[in-house]
Amino acid sequence: MTGTPARTLLLWCPDWPVLAAEIVDGVPATGPVAVLHANRVVACSERARAEGVRRGLRKREAQGRCPQLTVVDYDPGRDARAFEPVVAAVEELVAGVEVVRPGACAVAARGPSRYLGGEEAAAERIIEHVAQSCLVESQVGIADGVFAAGLAARSGRVVPPGGTPEFLAGLPVEALGRSALADLLRRLGVRSLGDFAALPAGDVLARFGFDGALAHRLAAGRDHRPLAVRQPPADLTVTAEQDEPIDRVDVAAFVARALAEQLHERLAGHGLACTRLGIEAVTEHGQELHRVWRHDGLLTAAAIADRVRWQLDGWLSGSSGRTGARPARPTAGIIRLRLIPDGVIAQAGLQAGLWGETGEERERAHRALSRVQGILGPEAVVTAVLGGGRSPADQVRLVPWGDERLPTRPGPAPLPGEPTARPGPGPLPGGPIARPGPAPLPGEPIASGGGRAVSAGRPADHSAGGVPPWPGRLPAPAPAVVLPSPLAATVHDAAGEAVVISARLAVSAPPARLVVGTGRPAEIVGWVGPWPVDERWWAPAEARRRARFQVCLADGTALLLAVEAGQWLVEAIYD
Repeated sequence: MTGTPARTLLLWCPDWPVLAAEIVDGVPATGPVAVLHANRVVACSERARAEGVRRGLRKREAQGRCPQLTVVDYDPGRDARAFEPVVAAVEELVAGVEVVRPGACAVAARGPSRYLGGEEAAAERIIEHVAQSCLVESQVGIADGVFAAGLAARSGRVVPPGGTPEFLAGLPVEALGRSALADLLRRLGVRSLGDFAALPAGDVLARFGFDGALAHRLAAGRDHRPLAVRQPPADLTVTAEQDEPIDRVDVAAFVARALAEQLHERLAGHGLACTRLGIEAVTEHGQELHRVWRHDGLLTAAAIADRVRWQLDGWLSGSSGRTGARPARPTAGIIRLRLIPDGVIAQAGLQAGLWGETGEERERAHRALSRVQGILGPEAVVTAVLGGGRSPADQVRLVPWGDERLPTRPGPAPLPGEPTARPGPGPLPGGPIARPGPAPLPGEPIASGGGRAVSAGRPADHSAGGVPPWPGRLPAPAPAVVLPSPLAATVHDAAGEAVVISARLAVSAPPARLVVGTGRPAEIVGWVGPWPVDERWWAPAEARRRARFQVCLADGTALLLAVEAGQWLVEAIYD
């Protein structure tokens, strides 16, 4: 292939995995942050680099150089999602954008340079527009070919036409992005792209193979790969402007029906169906309202209209500022209503069941609960999501009905010999309650009733699906009631003295009586423990050390107690 590579403009966002973690997960990119993949640093923030953190370092070495380092797992999906608004902002100025990778996109420089007043003016305009639209800093490089433009973007250079080979000649061979090839070339005495480009093409192909020959062409500035222009996503959003503000539910229901049918027709025209619907409204006073509805199936036109009507009913029928379950009512009528298909799939992506529609009972329940949310707000109906943690309160998270039910932390794997299903309800885990006995020292096995032994220093077990159990977690079954705020209590021995736990987990005397708050004393007929937990000991401000007990009272009540900083607390109640 002959000829000069096409002039290419490439926009590059430095440290994009770090910025994506800030955009999606709220990790502050201004602090020392490192993104890790396979236990090695793949990206880090500017402050982390100032502390000596570099790409390719192992996690322990990076944390040794910067003890305050915040570690984030590499997530290419997160990077791609966060980069989509940046690409959309570039497409507002130029057409034919190729996403090279999350954090970098390229366009042909000829078009924007002609109607934006030259290549440098086009680069400045695109950088400014991305900064204003997405609050993201970026750099632009312009050169002959995508490869050279990407390297020019690192320094924000505009390489003049025909000057790409000279620009590349002085760069090190590591710029090729092929670590194995770069290492071999350096051992052979080839240290720059100019030295590599000077080698005969036939010898390079015979010695380094096809990939080496391709790298040789790039080093010589002969990058003739055409841009893989992406098709911009269709704008599926529908909007209704109202001349008269809407402040009545019946009028809102009429508008919702027409707008829902318009959205459904637009989706059907693209062969799509909606699974997650965003509803936005703007009042006459400029107040913005937003709510996202999720659905397990496909949202039909009627289902979309119902959810829009429920949400408008909830907004317009809200409270007048008084405290209560309902959210506050807008101060003025609605003048703009917008429906955004936040989640779409191919219309054939979900099918009905073999014997008809699937989950009809579930659909009726979903409609009823969604109706309550529309009136009282999304937090009025919540569902529990199980996850990882050591205490019962940590293992359950409440999420609004219809939201994605994802645990904040991975759940535990079963311990060796523990059934995956929880056993039936009983007074305490492990069968009969252990009678009072001496407490073990740290490192000795701690008996859980008459069942298995759990050691505070037991190594993690990976035998169940690769997810290690949480050290220090309570065995099954879980308590029936977890108190939102633990209740203060006191525990006495048979002589009436307060029971205390030493630093070596030694119990001063067998517990005999329990007093919760200002209540009457209750006799303890059985107990088991302690289970020590020492969390976040490496962060003094967040450190927490406690020991947990399970006790059974004379009236048959079973409780989960904890001792923290010398104070007894009632955390949960068993059936």
